[in-house]
Amino acid sequence: MSAKFASNQAGDRIRLLMKGYHIAIAGATGAVGIELLRVLERRSFPVASLRAIGSARSAGKSVRFRDDSIPVEELTNSSFDKIDIVFFSAGGEVSRKYVPIACQADAIAIDNSSVFRMEPHVPLVIPEINPEDVRSHRGLIANPNCTTAVALMALYPLHRVFGVRRVFAASYQAVSGSGARAIEELKRQLERAGQDQESSSGPGSATPATVYPHPIAFNVLPHVDSFLESGYTKEEMKFQNEGRKIMHLPEFRASVTCVRVPVYRAHSVAISAEFERPVSVEEAREVLAKAPGLELVDEPQSNRYPMPLSVAEKDNCQVGRVRVDCAFENGLSFWVSGDQLLKGAALNAVQIAELL
Repeated sequence: MSAKFASNQAGDRIRLLMKGYHIAIAGATGAVGIELLRVLERRSFPVASLRAIGSARSAGKSVRFRDDSIPVEELTNSSFDKIDIVFFSAGGEVSRKYVPIACQADAIAIDNSSVFRMEPHVPLVIPEINPEDVRSHRGLIANPNCTTAVALMALYPLHRVFGVRRVFAASYQAVSGSGARAIEELKRQLERAGQDQESSSGPGSATPATVYPHPIAFNVLPHVDSFLESGYTKEEMKFQNEGRKIMHLPEFRASVTCVRVPVYRAHSVAISAEFERPVSVEEAREVLAKAPGLELVDEPQSNRYPMPLSVAEKDNCQVGRVRVDCAFENGLSFWVSGDQLLKGAALNAVQIAELL
């Protein structure tokens, strides 16, 4: 690259930053779409214009951005004209159909669905872990699974020092990971339980379940996403498959059980990890305390450890309950919590855009 070309390219980037990017959000009225608007605003992302896009059902509604009310437009093939960056958070079917159309319109797509994550030519990025992968994009960058993102925020810093080999984990996933309908279902079931607390049938047992196969109030469901022939669910396999790609670690193995819990917001993961090199609690805590985007909250004697209530609506994930694993050689067990609507979705997507 000539010095003149590099100088011109840098000048173009500075001018673009000064005037801002033309942004579109597909799925602007959904839980992640609303968080995207908030994150773009509070991180002062350079936005010259914002196009809020939704389904035919959402068209005509409005969303707030800065001090403006932005009307929601119906998603069409022309939705991405003169757009620089489009955030997709409207589900896999929408991404499958419209991401290629956005790329053809010369927009850079940052997709929150699982559709393109494992495509070899599509970068799958957590900016604190593999920011350099953004450089290889061909107009599309994938956002990782929310549980994977939260877990890797704690696991990767340890991997860099000690070399992770395999993981056994169980997730505790909030209902907001299933969208607004799941939040409303939990609320209805809790309200019904309050009304029926004198009933002999037990709390929540008579409340119908529509989003999940069973009531979620006062219950836990060892069932997130659809089951595969192996007996694992798709969600459970994402940790291993996406972890391999993000960490550039093709031999990484993870056996995960994903559980839906009656929590409104923020996922937690209990992790037991085996490393190539010996690891002590003191060394692990030192590594975790320095990791970007992560807070060490590990004072169990004072009842201080990560919890969904502590990380909800917070950018950073938290890690604690750090201890030597008594079943693994060179093993460590720990607990990590993070807001899956932020680090697991909206925040991570905006951080990707900031890398561009």
